[in-house]
Amino acid sequence: MRSFSLSSIIGLCVGIIVIDLLAYFWLQDITDLFPSPELRTLIDILFWIFTIGLVTAILVLKIRLDNIPAKRRNQLITRLYGLTVSSFIPKIIFVLVISLLYALNITIEEKPSKVVVPLVGLFSGVLPFAVVLYGIFKAVYRFKVYHVETHHKTWPKSLDGFKIVQLSDLHLGSFNHRYHVLEKAIRLVNELDADLIVLTGDLVNNYAWELEGWEHHFKRLKAGIAKFAVLGNHDYGDYSKWPTEKEKQDNFNKIKDFFPKTGFKLLMNQTEEIEIDGHIFNLIGIENWSHKKKHRYGNLQAAIAGLELERFSVLLSHDPDHWAAEVEGKLPIELTLAGHTHGMQMGFRFKNQQWSPIKYKFRYWAGLYQQKDQYLYVNRGLGWLGFPGRIGMRPEITCIELKSNGS
Repeated sequence: MRSFSLSSIIGLCVGIIVIDLLAYFWLQDITDLFPSPELRTLIDILFWIFTIGLVTAILVLKIRLDNIPAKRRNQLITRLYGLTVSSFIPKIIFVLVISLLYALNITIEEKPSKVVVPLVGLFSGVLPFAVVLYGIFKAVYRFKVYHVETHHKTWPKSLDGFKIVQLSDLHLGSFNHRYHVLEKAIRLVNELDADLIVLTGDLVNNYAWELEGWEHHFKRLKAGIAKFAVLGNHDYGDYSKWPTEKEKQDNFNKIKDFFPKTGFKLLMNQTEEIEIDGHIFNLIGIENWSHKKKHRYGNLQAAIAGLELERFSVLLSHDPDHWAAEVEGKLPIELTLAGHTHGMQMGFRFKNQQWSPIKYKFRYWAGLYQQKDQYLYVNRGLGWLGFPGRIGMRPEITCIELKSNGS
């Protein structure tokens, strides 16, 4: 909440109250069907206790935010965010659906049904509420392995099947040190028998303390050749206020120091030459690149200075917008791996079609994209940020197999 002004928080609370007033208005048509006046009164009381309690908690947390320890603050914000989303979205859908049903019913039959319309409206609110709860308590850690093949003219046929396993956007602070939750993901990664494991940014939300206790678990990630990482926008501590610049830098240094302790090499505008059976390819890793200069640390030109780009090249860059800005059709980099979008942690996929509201912000937001001989893969993220759940956008482990054209 620190990044939102008090006026924005007040605006959110006003929005919650307005939606709840509308929901309560329509709810009366449903509770009127109950024969017990005591039950109707109880529902009214519980409805407004929840609303008043939620709004009060949001305002109090915002006002006292600076005085709450960071770890506790993280937990409180997570819980409030979950409560807000799980109640706000179903109520909006309920209000819209029941209002539309009443309007259509009156148009067709001149007066609304006293039973059918309220019950259908109620179902329209209960169903999304159930979906949100499933996303929070079940789907958020239903890790999924996405198997992808890319075909390249410059990739040696003798190395067909070379595996790169990509993880991205773990946001470890959101796990609240529940180490066991990530055990299944670690097991799934190790079962893939990867040649390389790469992390494409946002290991934490903001703070180095989020990494406490995770060292042992990351050491257990096994790659045949090596493990590499780059930084994402959240890894710099830019989304918090720091008493001094030195404290921010110390936090950043601790985050960087975590990688070598776990067997990962952190690439910061650097290139690593990977040699296998006499073949060499470039693994380029840049710091976070962003359209906003405030969060732009990546320098691709520095990373590739003096590099032989006629070799096959893989780029690790957190933000997928970077591909269109500096890579696609501009540099002979065959494969770029990114993350950042999380697929908004919400969407749906049917066969080869997928949709999420995030597509209106990012041109490339999830999965594999190809332009001529260049590929971009955008990982949907393994952790979560903000909304403590996932709806139709499962946390992702990507296994990419490189193959030569015609294989």
